[in-house]
Amino acid sequence: MNPNPAGSHNPYSAAPPGAHQPPAQSAPAPGSTKLGTALLVVSTVLVGLMAGLFFAYDVSVMPGLADTDQRTYVTAMQNFNAEIDGNGLFGMAFVLALLTAVASAVIEFRRGRKAVALWVGAAAVAYFIMLMITFSVNIPLNNELKDLGDAAKATDFSVVDTFKSTWVSTNIIRTLLCTVALTALSRALVLYGRATARR
Repeated sequence: MNPNPAGSHNPYSAAPPGAHQPPAQSAPAPGSTKLGTALLVVSTVLVGLMAGLFFAYDVSVMPGLADTDQRTYVTAMQNFNAEIDGNGLFGMAFVLALLTAVASAVIEFRRGRKAVALWVGAAAVAYFIMLMITFSVNIPLNNELKDLGDAAKATDFSVVDTFKSTWVSTNIIRTLLCTVALTALSRALVLYGRATARR
């Protein structure tokens, strides 16, 4: 006896030609994948550099200057700030860290890798808060020190006390925010690697 007479449906047979098939998911173009990788890696490296810079101030520069007299303190910080302000490479890295993170988050979200986009977006938010602190607190204090002019001729060093308390405290916060951003980007890299490895 034939268990599958002619005309009956065989559930184990391949679908006949012309039958409806679920649409295949197309992989992203190689060029677009390379762009996403580059943006994520660049953002991670730049945020890491910023975290390292702020951390160096926390553990060496500022504690060392705290043991000096006020004139030396002012002169040293004026020189440090002048070097950083005049360094185009620093300025580019300082801004690009945020721009590359935002671009990476947008691209990953559009490609459906929402977990990656979420972590990159969190990093961008943390870094943006750091920038706001820098522009609203640290830079104005830097300018106040600059306005003192030649420290050898200055007579009012009241700004130094504010600098030692406020600038140092906010710099620790900047370090923590950059560390949070770096951690989030590191997690995003892990998730990105897993997502792209499955393709």
